[in-house]
Amino acid sequence: MLGQSLLPGFDASPHLTDRLFFAIFPDAGTATQIAGLAQQLREEHGLRGKPLKTERFHVTLHHLGDYAGLPQDLVDVACAAAASIAAAPFDVTFDRAASFSTAPRNRPFVLRGGDGVASLIAFQQTLGDALKKTVLGRWAKPAYTPHVTLLYDDRGVPEQPVPAVSWTASEFVLIHSLIGQTLHVPLARWPLYA
Repeated sequence: MLGQSLLPGFDASPHLTDRLFFAIFPDAGTATQIAGLAQQLREEHGLRGKPLKTERFHVTLHHLGDYAGLPQDLVDVACAAAASIAAAPFDVTFDRAASFSTAPRNRPFVLRGGDGVASLIAFQQTLGDALKKTVLGRWAKPAYTPHVTLLYDDRGVPEQPVPAVSWTASEFVLIHSLIGQTLHVPLARWPLYA
């Protein structure tokens, strides 16, 4: 049975506690490098937002919705879609930083990339194509700007070059995020094979 939040006539609970998304995480060494860069940029720009915890740095591939409780039926659908993909590992490089939003407050300050994220974009589209064959297809958005959120701050920072941060993506992960608790729980992982 589908999660009620996806059925017409059912309103989403006003107290959404659980988020699902697919992501790629950097290896531990690269995550530490990102943490150092986040702190350096924070100081350079006089930002007050606290950098994310090192283990939380990631690239979201597809957000799969917010729910009141973990919708196991949708987790099962997401897992089946992910298992249908065959892809090789690929390199990811982020070489720019900028505030990601024009919102007046709590703007994401992120790493972005140019040509170094082309393979990431292609993989995101492949996963989106698999999702489109399921009830999760509405979450497969064609517009995609890969980024790693470093911190949130009210100040906006224009895009600037930064020392390149690179790693080889060797797996992707389905994450259960407990909203408001800054806790990410991996539900399943899929390795990428050459």
